[in-house]
Amino acid sequence: MNNVEFEVTGRKALFTFPEFKTGGEKSSMAIPTYEALKGILKSIYWKPTITWIIDEVRVMNPFRMEASGKIIPKMKGNKNDMALYNYLRDCRYQVRAHFIFNKNHPECRPDWNEKKHLEISKRMIEKGGRQDIFLGTRECQGYVKPCKFGEGIGFFDNYGDIPFGLMYHGLTYPDEAYSKETQGCITMRMWCPVMHNGVIKFIKPEDCVMTKVICKMQPKTFEMPEEKKEKVD
Repeated sequence: MNNVEFEVTGRKALFTFPEFKTGGEKSSMAIPTYEALKGILKSIYWKPTITWIIDEVRVMNPFRMEASGKIIPKMKGNKNDMALYNYLRDCRYQVRAHFIFNKNHPECRPDWNEKKHLEISKRMIEKGGRQDIFLGTRECQGYVKPCKFGEGIGFFDNYGDIPFGLMYHGLTYPDEAYSKETQGCITMRMWCPVMHNGVIKFIKPEDCVMTKVICKMQPKTFEMPEEKKEKVD
């Protein structure tokens, strides 16, 4: 069992709707996306050997929004413009996830050591991650620490089911392709999450039936260290 559990907190978060990605005014979704939580785990610990799978997230604090004015460059011309950003505030989440070995990188097979990667990832959670943690965007600093998933009192513990309709799930990059349709391209995934007593159980990327190819892209390849090549030979 290579599960990891951690808590991530931040003063504010901006989990942007895909239609707001191009610029202008932005507004956060009420809940963190699969892709945002996966990005947090990549900042904690990542290697091309593994792929992180987000199992579930527990929303601990109520939904509160905070509006902030921003000066941004216009899409055309040299002048600046004023935009309104709507952030989530006082964010706190418990996350449970696990990793699998990335079969799209067979050159990393000598590094398929489950115990090694699990121990390193747990140590990195204790240290707050290898890189800076962000809740959606760079201006939203986050902080991580170990926790036991389900412990403590959450605001939505007795709220029952809360559906969120059609929402963004994440992107499938070519080096994480799981089918012929997702090879050699970037694919966007959509799904319909339902939060039950504060907990959202994520479906796996391959279980998302609503997908759209965004653009073509070839996967990266990684060189294996010479000492590991010798062991394989």
